[in-house]
Amino acid sequence: MSELTRETIVGFLADIFERRGGEEYLGEPVTMAEHMLQGAFLAEQNGEGEAIITAALLHDIGHFTSEFGMFSMDDTQDRYHEEAGASVLAGFFPSVVTDCVRHHVAAKRYLCAVDPDYFGRLSEASVHSLNLQGGPMDAGEVEAFQRNPNLAEIVKVRHFDDAGKLPDMAIPGFSHYAPMVQRVVDAHCGQIQSTD
Repeated sequence: MSELTRETIVGFLADIFERRGGEEYLGEPVTMAEHMLQGAFLAEQNGEGEAIITAALLHDIGHFTSEFGMFSMDDTQDRYHEEAGASVLAGFFPSVVTDCVRHHVAAKRYLCAVDPDYFGRLSEASVHSLNLQGGPMDAGEVEAFQRNPNLAEIVKVRHFDDAGKLPDMAIPGFSHYAPMVQRVVDAHCGQIQSTD
């Protein structure tokens, strides 16, 4: 992964979707690829911008790139897939995308703390992982989390994450999103180069 470039990152991600996207998604009725593609599709249908659609598409990419491997319902410790994913994307995507990836787990903990109805909408697998991830935030964690400048976007992506678990939903494949993902990469990398 250290050899990834602006020109190869999207192909690298496409290859992951192709090779490993058919893996089970944590006891949910969809595969990993279906879950992430559904999140992106729902964001697109909701009229979100390209950065949010891209973040929804890639929010769980760390399940594939983490040296700790895939989460399972038998796990007794968290595997920190959100950090693994954000680390892979960090050099190529703007902070709004990487923050949505890095903090989508924290957003679940946050929403459980601030929205009395949210916990009841979580799937069994999400409840299991919530327990491994520290449970609902305490008041101090909520206050700190609310200071993130991308809070609204992170929460949006969390909701698309929660919604993207529908069996037999008709969705486009990764190739539909690849040009958009490349535009997000090119815009971000172009900004970095222009400030050098």
